[in-house]
Order: sequence, then structure tokens, then C-alpha cells
Amino acid sequence: MHLRKHTEILPIIFNTILVLSVLYAPQPLLPLLSQEFGVSREAAAALTTITFIPLALAPLAYGYLLETVSPIRVLKIAVPLLAVTELCFAGTSNFSLLMTIRLIQGLLIPAILTSLMTYLSGRSAADTIQRVMAIYIAATIFGGFIGRAASGVIANLFGWRFSFLLLAIALGIGFITLFRLPEANGLKTTKPQPKAILEVLRKPAFLPIYLSIFCLFFVFAAVMNFLPFRLTELSDQADELRIGLMYSGYMMGIVTSLGAPRVISWVNGELKTIRIGLICLGITLIGLAVNQVWLLFGMMFLFCGAMFLVHATASGLINQLAGSEHRGLTNGLYVAFYYAGGSIGSFVPGIIYRHYGWNGFLIALAIICGIGYFCIRKIKLPVNHS
Repeated sequence: MHLRKHTEILPIIFNTILVLSVLYAPQPLLPLLSQEFGVSREAAAALTTITFIPLALAPLAYGYLLETVSPIRVLKIAVPLLAVTELCFAGTSNFSLLMTIRLIQGLLIPAILTSLMTYLSGRSAADTIQRVMAIYIAATIFGGFIGRAASGVIANLFGWRFSFLLLAIALGIGFITLFRLPEANGLKTTKPQPKAILEVLRKPAFLPIYLSIFCLFFVFAAVMNFLPFRLTELSDQADELRIGLMYSGYMMGIVTSLGAPRVISWVNGELKTIRIGLICLGITLIGLAVNQVWLLFGMMFLFCGAMFLVHATASGLINQLAGSEHRGLTNGLYVAFYYAGGSIGSFVPGIIYRHYGWNGFLIALAIICGIGYFCIRKIKLPVNHS
């Protein structure tokens, strides 16, 4: 089954961008929210962590669900509910309510992301799935960037609540576009068995790839979540606008994710591409130790580029290896391991940051990156793969 050019891919891309914007919009505003609500740096950072926790667990349930239920049906329920939560976020003046809303969003977002990945993989031919998943990852990257950058700009001009009000309106538009999507008839639906998750994990290379993705997003989430606080240490001029623009390095991720199929061909294999990406990620962690804001800005391009090269390659590889069986669970597990790394990485390294400073924080992340590389290093794929 092939995706029809504009009628199918554009609604998928648009909704993907919006969902990632919702996930990351509060991030550049963390120092501001910390001051406004009178909470600590770690408590403010938990606005990200509390969303990542259900993101790490819920995809397993949604993976089972998508073995029997149409992903389009799930999307038509979850997207409007997410819009409602954004309205509530914009209107509340209680930090505990903000945390509760973010928790609810953490339950809705994986339903949408897992459904989008499952829909795309089900509507794609085997020889195009790597490129289709690269486009999907590029959309997630742009969503992560525009969510952070726009919320910083809008908060600086009109106040932080307007950022979330506009996102709610955009999600309403995204919901309308879903009615242009046909059902993913190419998906193989079966009654899921509890042992199916073990069957997926026992497949050759699956668990090491998942563990590597866990480490990858652990490192990435840590840097992204505590970067605003680092910037306020380095400069008194680090307002919401400047912090939001610091995430411009995300745009390099679009280049590397879309270029992933070409890199795979160039280096002769997905696994080699992933290893190279992890090595580059580790090297850029050293570069993030600089004390000049402009150098830190430049390093973020390299850091994001390396991360999303790995992400785009691994997501395509795992869908190739899965074939048509248990697509929902395969993508559900991928999203689960990915955000499990993010949930821990968005909070625990902050404790190291508090006690050992930014350099101790980076050293700890380099160790996690090395573990991810070790997981990939041990993989051996069938002869038709790298």
C-alpha cells in the first residue's frame, strides 16, 4: 500500500508537528514558570518529566489497541481531547493543575504518535518505509523546534498563556484534516495475545535497538530540559525569546533525518549509520561544555543532527525488521523505550547538575551515550541488512 501524495501525507505531517509542539512548548518557559508559580528548578522541569512518564508506558497499551482498532479512529478521539487540555493549561493559575494537565497530555500524546507511526507503516510499501519514516521523524523534529521557538516568541510578546491558546486552536484545525485520511487497510489486525510483547522483544536485534534508543533520548531530553537553566547561568539576557531560539539546532535534525537513507547507502548499512550517529553525539557532549552562549548555540546544531540521524535510522530499521506482523506493538515498544529514556533523562540528570555542575552533568550523559553505543555494537542482522 502506498501513501497518496498530498491527501494523506499532509494531514499526518501537520498533526505530528502539532503534537510535538504540545509536548515541548513549555520547555523554554521553565525558568519563567518556576518564578511565576514559586517552585524550584527541578519542580518546573517536572512539567516535562510528568508527560514523559505515561509516554513511556501508554504506548504498550496503545500498541495492543492498534492490533485491532483503526489508528484513524484513535486519532479522531485523541486529537480533540488534546486541544481541550491545551485550553485548560492556558487558563489555570495553579501549578498542581498544570502538572495534572501535563499528565493527561502524556496519556494522549502516545496514542497519537503510535497511531501516526502505525498508519504510516501500514500505508507504505516495504521499499519506501525507510524514506516515509524519515519524513515522519523530520515532522517530529520541526514540531519540537517550532513548539519551543514559537512559545518563547509568543510568551515574550503577549504572555505565556497565549502560546497554549494558539496551540489549542491549531489542534482543532488538525482534527478537521483527519477526515481526509482513508483507513489503513494494509494493516494486519489480529486479536493481541499477552505474549506478543515478548515475541517482539525476542526478535533478533529488537531489544538492543530499543535499549539504544532509550539511551539516546535519555541524553537528548536531559540536555533539552536543562539547557534553559544553563543559559540563565551564562547570561543575564537569557529571556524566553532567546531561550526559544537556542533550540534552532533542531532544524539540523530535519536535514539529517531526511538524509538518513542517503547516509545509510553511503556507509553501507543502518547499523553503521546508528553507530556513527552515537559517536558524533558523544563528541558533541564535550563541545557543550563551552561557556560562550554563541558557541553553545552552534554546538546544538551538531548535537541535534547526530541525535535525529540515529532516531530516523532506527525507527525505519525496526519497521523493516518487523514486516507486517505486530506493527502496532513494534511501534508502541519503540515509542515506549524512547520516552522511558526521556522521562528519566528529563529529571535524574538534574540532580547531578545541582550537585556536580554542568560538566558533571555532561560526563554522566556521555556514559549513557556509551552504553547506547555498546548495545548497537553487539547487534548482528540477517545478511540482507548491515
